[in-house]
Amino acid sequence: MSIALIDYGAGNLTSVRKALTHLGARFETPAGPAALPDTHAVIVPGVGNFEVTAALDAGWRRAIAGVVERGGLLLGICVGLQWLFEGSEEAPGLPGFGALPGRCRLIENPDPDGDSADGALFKVPHVGWNSLHRKRDSWVLDGVEEGDQVYFTHSYAAPVGPDCIGSTTYGVEFASVVERERMVGMQFHPEKSGDVGLRLFRNVLDRMSA
Repeated sequence: MSIALIDYGAGNLTSVRKALTHLGARFETPAGPAALPDTHAVIVPGVGNFEVTAALDAGWRRAIAGVVERGGLLLGICVGLQWLFEGSEEAPGLPGFGALPGRCRLIENPDPDGDSADGALFKVPHVGWNSLHRKRDSWVLDGVEEGDQVYFTHSYAAPVGPDCIGSTTYGVEFASVVERERMVGMQFHPEKSGDVGLRLFRNVLDRMSA
């Protein structure tokens, strides 16, 4: 099994590499999309502004789409999850991969004036540990308990739609795990989420080799 960890200048690759190495996964960081035809799975990490995904140009998109069409698995992490959608309000003119419907939006304070205790404590970006809540059963969440904590750092989030299998609430409810066929996205950082994150990685790796 060959895993391609995509380095497009926007991911915390060191932490992801450590997690994959800890789990005994074999992976490579391809220099360009031409190396993807022999890949069985692709991981697209990402942190920062959605504009960073502009580096995933037409060549990368065609190559990644080809992996998925051949039955390979695609995992997007943080901005990588957002990239799976049609786009984001953070960079309105930049299209996403478009595999999932909807656009990512800024996490808005339901009480912007801070008149309530909840409103006063609400800050963006959303940084830190928060609960993961199941929306429906999925192999991605095998072994993960309702309410397990995972680590987030983001200001924009994806909508809770038909592909959402896990959600999180921070002022508003948003999609924290999505899954459609062989595509998976995690808004949080599994590589920074302790044993729960490693379990999620293991589930994905097991599915990659299935």
